[in-house]
Amino acid sequence: QVQLVESGGGLVQAGGSLRLSCAVSGFTFTTYVMGWFRQAPGKEREFVASIIGSGGSINYADSVKGRFSISRDNAKNTVYLQMNSLKPEDTAVYYCTSRRGYSASRLYEYYDYWGQGTQVTVSS
Repeated sequence: QVQLVESGGGLVQAGGSLRLSCAVSGFTFTTYVMGWFRQAPGKEREFVASIIGSGGSINYADSVKGRFSISRDNAKNTVYLQMNSLKPEDTAVYYCTSRRGYSASRLYEYYDYWGQGTQVTVSS
Protein backbone atom coordinates (compact mmCIF):
# COMPACT_ATOMS: atom_id res chain seq x y z
CA GLN A 1 0.00 0.00 0.00
CA VAL A 2 1.44 3.33 -1.09
CA GLN A 3 1.54 6.07 1.50
CA LEU A 4 2.86 9.62 1.38
CA VAL A 5 2.56 11.33 4.74
CA GLU A 6 3.37 15.02 5.03
CA SER A 7 4.25 16.83 8.23
CA GLY A 8 5.71 20.14 9.31
CA GLY A 9 3.07 22.62 8.27
CA GLY A 10 1.79 25.35 10.55
CA LEU A 11 1.40 29.04 11.15
CA VAL A 12 4.40 31.32 10.75
CA GLN A 13 4.98 35.04 10.42
CA ALA A 14 6.17 36.56 7.18
CA GLY A 15 9.92 36.18 6.88
CA GLY A 16 9.93 32.99 8.90
CA SER A 17 10.81 29.44 7.96
CA LEU A 18 9.21 26.00 7.95
CA ARG A 19 10.45 22.58 6.94
CA LEU A 20 8.00 20.14 5.44
CA SER A 21 8.68 16.40 5.44
CA CYS A 22 7.06 13.63 3.43
CA ALA A 23 7.59 10.04 4.51
CA VAL A 24 7.01 7.51 1.76
CA SER A 25 6.24 3.80 1.82
CA GLY A 26 4.93 1.23 -0.62
CA PHE A 27 7.23 1.71 -3.60
CA THR A 28 10.91 1.81 -4.50
CA PHE A 29 11.68 5.35 -3.50
CA THR A 30 14.79 5.86 -5.62
CA THR A 31 12.94 5.08 -8.85
CA TYR A 32 10.47 7.93 -8.37
CA VAL A 33 10.68 11.65 -8.92
CA MET A 34 9.36 13.44 -5.84
CA GLY A 35 7.60 16.76 -5.95
CA TRP A 36 5.79 19.37 -3.94
CA PHE A 37 2.70 21.20 -5.14
CA ARG A 38 0.51 23.69 -3.34
CA GLN A 39 -3.06 24.87 -3.58
CA ALA A 40 -4.43 28.08 -2.17
CA PRO A 41 -8.18 28.64 -1.67
CA GLY A 42 -9.89 29.33 -4.97
CA LYS A 43 -6.77 28.63 -6.97
CA GLU A 44 -5.50 25.71 -9.00
CA ARG A 45 -2.87 23.36 -7.69
CA GLU A 46 0.54 24.67 -8.67
CA PHE A 47 4.01 23.21 -8.96
CA VAL A 48 6.53 24.17 -6.28
CA ALA A 49 9.57 21.91 -6.67
CA SER A 50 10.73 18.50 -7.85
CA ILE A 51 13.75 16.27 -7.39
CA ILE A 52 14.74 13.12 -9.26
CA GLY A 53 15.69 9.86 -7.57
CA SER A 54 19.41 10.52 -7.43
CA GLY A 55 18.89 14.10 -6.30
CA GLY A 56 20.91 15.23 -9.27
CA SER A 57 18.21 17.29 -10.97
CA ILE A 58 16.07 19.80 -9.12
CA ASN A 59 13.47 22.22 -10.41
CA TYR A 60 11.67 25.11 -8.73
CA ALA A 61 8.79 27.36 -9.57
CA ASP A 62 9.99 30.89 -10.22
CA SER A 63 7.91 32.13 -7.30
CA VAL A 64 9.93 30.12 -4.76
CA LYS A 65 13.37 30.02 -6.36
CA GLY A 66 16.03 31.24 -3.94
CA ARG A 67 13.73 30.83 -0.93
CA PHE A 68 12.72 27.15 -0.96
CA SER A 69 14.95 24.10 -1.12
CA ILE A 70 13.90 20.55 -1.90
CA SER A 71 15.97 17.55 -0.82
CA ARG A 72 15.56 13.84 -0.27
CA ASP A 73 17.05 11.20 1.99
CA ASN A 74 16.85 7.93 0.10
CA ALA A 75 17.92 5.94 3.16
CA LYS A 76 14.86 7.25 5.02
CA ASN A 77 12.43 7.32 2.06
CA THR A 78 11.74 10.93 2.87
CA VAL A 79 11.59 14.13 0.87
CA TYR A 80 11.85 17.59 2.42
CA LEU A 81 10.92 21.13 1.53
CA GLN A 82 12.82 23.82 3.40
CA MET A 83 10.91 27.08 3.11
CA ASN A 84 12.66 30.32 4.07
CA SER A 85 11.67 33.98 3.80
CA LEU A 86 8.03 32.98 3.73
CA LYS A 87 5.47 35.40 2.35
CA PRO A 88 1.71 35.62 2.90
CA GLU A 89 1.23 34.50 -0.70
CA ASP A 90 2.90 31.20 0.18
CA THR A 91 -0.18 30.35 2.25
CA ALA A 92 -1.64 27.12 0.88
CA VAL A 93 -2.09 23.43 1.43
CA TYR A 94 1.17 21.77 0.42
CA TYR A 95 1.07 18.32 -1.16
CA CYS A 96 3.83 15.78 -1.55
CA THR A 97 3.65 13.75 -4.73
CA SER A 98 5.54 11.11 -6.69
CA ARG A 99 6.06 10.29 -10.34
CA ARG A 100 7.49 6.97 -11.47
CA GLY A 101 10.65 7.24 -13.53
CA TYR A 102 13.43 9.74 -13.93
CA SER A 103 11.77 12.59 -15.76
CA ALA A 104 10.41 15.46 -13.69
CA SER A 105 7.30 17.40 -14.61
CA ARG A 106 5.64 20.63 -13.51
CA LEU A 107 2.19 19.29 -14.38
CA TYR A 108 0.20 17.64 -11.61
CA GLU A 109 -1.52 15.34 -14.11
CA TYR A 110 1.74 13.44 -14.55
CA TYR A 111 2.13 12.49 -10.91
CA ASP A 112 0.96 9.14 -9.60
CA TYR A 113 0.54 9.32 -5.83
CA TRP A 114 -0.36 12.16 -3.48
CA GLY A 115 -0.24 12.82 0.22
CA GLN A 116 -3.12 14.24 2.18
CA GLY A 117 -1.61 17.71 2.32
CA THR A 118 -0.37 19.94 5.10
CA GLN A 119 -1.52 23.49 5.73
CA VAL A 120 0.99 26.32 5.66
CA THR A 121 -0.26 29.72 6.77
CA VAL A 122 1.94 32.80 6.63
CA SER A 123 0.69 35.85 8.48
CA SER A 124 1.67 39.38 7.52
